[in-house]
Amino acid sequence: MKIISDSNIEEAVEIILSGGVIAHATETCYGFACDLSNDDAVKKLFSIKERPEGMPVSALFASAEEVKKFVEWNEVADELAEKHLPGPLTIVLPIGPRTADRDPRSETMGVRVSSHPIASRLAELAGIPISTTSANLHGEPEIYSGKEVFEKFENKEFKPDLILDSGIIPESAPSTVVRVSNGEVEILRQGSIDV
Repeated sequence: MKIISDSNIEEAVEIILSGGVIAHATETCYGFACDLSNDDAVKKLFSIKERPEGMPVSALFASAEEVKKFVEWNEVADELAEKHLPGPLTIVLPIGPRTADRDPRSETMGVRVSSHPIASRLAELAGIPISTTSANLHGEPEIYSGKEVFEKFENKEFKPDLILDSGIIPESAPSTVVRVSNGEVEILRQGSIDV
């Protein structure tokens, strides 16, 4: 595990595309990113977070247009995206027909488009759905600096391959998570956005 300046974002993208896990800043806290289509990378992510298997991980995209390639987009999602994306909103939608990237364990996918420049650039450069989940141990408080991520994981058996350090970011509520189904919006987690 090493820690580098967020100006070296290309190195972080190379690690993601080669099956690694990186930590980076988002608009809510530091998060972990990996290639969601790579089973080994996802297993590594779950081991690092000590997260129970079967819990879904949301996907980060560069734009709503990219999201539409992977889920069944609809008018309600369009309205939410116009008002709140990019930003700290996760929308859970049915997975679309792209079976090659489909997680057989789930019929839905939580999708995000980040307003943080580093998270957004990572998604853009990777060009694939990458994970967006907090860079902490499962059930523990969020982390707001690269240094704190390093300290939390330096003595753990499983750790991220790289920390992209953007310094200390402001503490913030997590993303709001909503499920869109049959034209209705269900709030699964109330976060920093009121829907």
